[in-house]
Amino acid sequence: MEDCIFCKIIEGKLPSKTRFENEDLIAFEDLNPVAPVHLLIVPKRHFSNLYEMTSSHEGLSLLSKLHQALPEIVRVCGLESQGFRLINNCGEDAGQTVMHVHYHLIGGLPLGPRII
Repeated sequence: MEDCIFCKIIEGKLPSKTRFENEDLIAFEDLNPVAPVHLLIVPKRHFSNLYEMTSSHEGLSLLSKLHQALPEIVRVCGLESQGFRLINNCGEDAGQTVMHVHYHLIGGLPLGPRII
């Protein structure tokens, strides 16, 4: 997508503090972190939201790859023993502000019942 900020980061047109990358995903630091660790995990193929992504075989395969990469991403962040929260906002009413599927990986402090 031409105007998608995450697509521009994936293409190298915008800088990011990348913490993990493979052929399918990129994980980079959020510009407005809510915790000491706050990464955005983004599939390199553009899907507007999780609902759209899960309605295709290719999207489901990519979602599986994201979950398979999660242990390595968590290790890179040093959260394997502390715990973490993984959040996806699907649609504007749910708080999605960038219309490209992404997960927030949040940790580095006790999160408790906090809602973001």
